[in-house]
Amino acid sequence: MKNSYESPLSSRYADAEMKYLFSPDKKFRTWRRLWIALAEAEKELGLPITQEQIDEMTAHRDDINYDVAEAREKVVRHDVMSHVYAYGVQCPKAEPIIHLGATSCYVGDNTDLIVMNEALRLVRGKLIGVVRILSEFAARYKGLPTLAFTHFQPAQPTTVGKRATLWIQDLLLDLEDVEYLLSGAKLLGSKGTTGTQASFLELFDGDEEKVRRLDEIIARKMGFHACFAVSGQTYTRKADSRVLAVLSGIAQSAAKFSNDIRLLQHLKEVEEPFEKNQIGSSAMAYKRNPMRSERIASLARYVIVDSLNPCVTAATQWFERTLDDSANKRISVPEAFLAVDGILNLYANVADGLVVYPKVIEKHLESELPFLATENIMMDAVKRGGDRQQLHERIREHSMAASRIVKEEGGKNDLLERIAGDPVFGVTLPELNRLVSPEKYVGCAPRQTERFLSDVVDPVLEKYPDEGRRKPEISV
Repeated sequence: MKNSYESPLSSRYADAEMKYLFSPDKKFRTWRRLWIALAEAEKELGLPITQEQIDEMTAHRDDINYDVAEAREKVVRHDVMSHVYAYGVQCPKAEPIIHLGATSCYVGDNTDLIVMNEALRLVRGKLIGVVRILSEFAARYKGLPTLAFTHFQPAQPTTVGKRATLWIQDLLLDLEDVEYLLSGAKLLGSKGTTGTQASFLELFDGDEEKVRRLDEIIARKMGFHACFAVSGQTYTRKADSRVLAVLSGIAQSAAKFSNDIRLLQHLKEVEEPFEKNQIGSSAMAYKRNPMRSERIASLARYVIVDSLNPCVTAATQWFERTLDDSANKRISVPEAFLAVDGILNLYANVADGLVVYPKVIEKHLESELPFLATENIMMDAVKRGGDRQQLHERIREHSMAASRIVKEEGGKNDLLERIAGDPVFGVTLPELNRLVSPEKYVGCAPRQTERFLSDVVDPVLEKYPDEGRRKPEISV
């Protein structure tokens, strides 16, 4: 519809798979799965529920009669009870036992936890995909010297591949956080109106052991290893804040990468992919703006700020529950996941298409290396009998003069020529050129990159041989 607002996260950035997880259809299908699990568990524990009733519910698990539910909700103004009613219309034999003993949070909260768990698995796959792409890039350019920067000022050289390992390391930390959340994922279970399970204790004639086992059986049927041991009416909203903190961490890592690429593209050393017919600017036809990296930064900023929403919600819940979480939660959580999905799609796309310009990188190195090599030049002259303090002063004078030529006249850095022409150093220009070979100044960067990839990255990728293989398409 062109005359109604539509979230750009849905229309422009996130994949269909992630969007489906937060769709009404996914929610209501999961509600029915939960109602079936509840009925099966109650039957196993001795309540008078028949297999015929469960079979009837199972037969209509996925063919949801939305028209009936929507009409009923207009009357009762309650979404859960409208869908209980609609399910009952399809399952007349099971109608008396659907939702037996449960509250709305049984389906609502458990579904939220299930969906977040599945969404985290999608995020994990895309994280692994980006790591896989960047590891290939790092291996390819592990030995290509490039200027490093501190404070965005030229510093001791590194390699292009070593710089990529910094991006990978951040993503691996994010992956650890995702795995930690997945390993400890829990359901709410069937806790009742204030978390005391009073309704279920009544159903089971005071048998607390059966009430306890009810949670265990439901968790197992829904693919979880446990439920929260205690709760109010809802699961603790700290769970949401923990999840969005991890999504915020992924956004932070991606934003750092995107900022580096934008700066490198300004330097013309590395560029994000640019399509043959892509337009960089409506006014300046020659421009190749880093639009995808900018989009990563923009979406990341949204996620980082959005992650504060569940923090405030968790902090302001009253006693066993208040409903001021609901409207905020149904916006902040899905949109964080959709935004991160879009971010990782863009990250993979940019990383997979990075264009490196070695000649530009070499030119920048040549302009700065003479300054960076002055300590080595001085030490070599001292070894040949020179006076360290005198040499230091002469290098300072020559450096200032060469810097003035570069900055004030836009000329070439002639520091090496000045040093070669100064008899106090006793060195020729060819000897100096050999001394300032870039490979001599990258330290352990090539081997660091190799070891990082073999010792840290490869074991992670081997753990997930089938994840992160699909390269996502971006729509804009």
